Amino acid sequence: MAIKYSAQRIAVLIDVQNLYYSAKNLYRAKVNFREVLKSAIKQRSLIRAFAYVVRTKTGEEKPFFEALAKLGIETRIRDLQEYYGGLKKADWDVGITVDAIRISSSVDTIVLCSGDGDFLQLVEYLKNQGKRVEVIAFGRSTSSKLKESADQFIDLEAHPQKYLLKRHEV
Repeated sequence: MAIKYSAQRIAVLIDVQNLYYSAKNLYRAKVNFREVLKSAIKQRSLIRAFAYVVRTKTGEEKPFFEALAKLGIETRIRDLQEYYGGLKKADWDVGITVDAIRISSSVDTIVLCSGDGDFLQLVEYLKNQGKRVEVIAFGRSTSSKLKESADQFIDLEAHPQKYLLKRHEV
């Protein structure tokens, strides 16, 4: 395990949809974002934390967005796009990548909370820029190449009781 110095400046980027669907499909549960954030920070100096979220027409997710804000997580919101034929899409990959590159000059470590293999090139780029890159996600739904390329992989499945909420919790 790598040493995490308290002077390390970190940014946390949370791909909410990726973690949400992994928890739902693997455990039929919701993610405890408070614990994910705590594990990401680990006594280090948090510079910024972003959660990339999707807004629907119904607005039912508004209390969730407010809960993230109370944790000190800035929400980046994109509207759900609905296409002819019923296809729905709200892809944050480019937005997360751009934010990671933008903030990288202000931090020592980027903590990417996503198992999406599309971020492999981003991880490699950031490491080539001298940044430490940690990935936090559910092991079974995380790209094996992403796990290998990160400086550290934290598997949320190692402690599901810590990282998952029971149905009655919010």
